[in-house]
Amino acid sequence: MAKKVVATLKKEGGVSYAKVIRAVKSDKTGAYTFKEEMVPSTAVQDVLKK
Repeated sequence: MAKKVVATLKKEGGVSYAKVIRAVKSDKTGAYTFKEEMVPSTAVQDVLKK
C-alpha cells in the first residue's frame, strides 16, 4: 500500500495549506496514479478519510 504524504505549506497571517498526495488505482489498467490536492490544514484528516 502506498504511503500518504502530507507536506505543510505555511503562509503568513492567512490560512495555512497542506499538499496531500494519494495513490489511486485505475479501474481500466490496474496501474496506480498519484492525485495531488491543496487543502487547508484543518481539513487534511477529512480529505484522507475519503
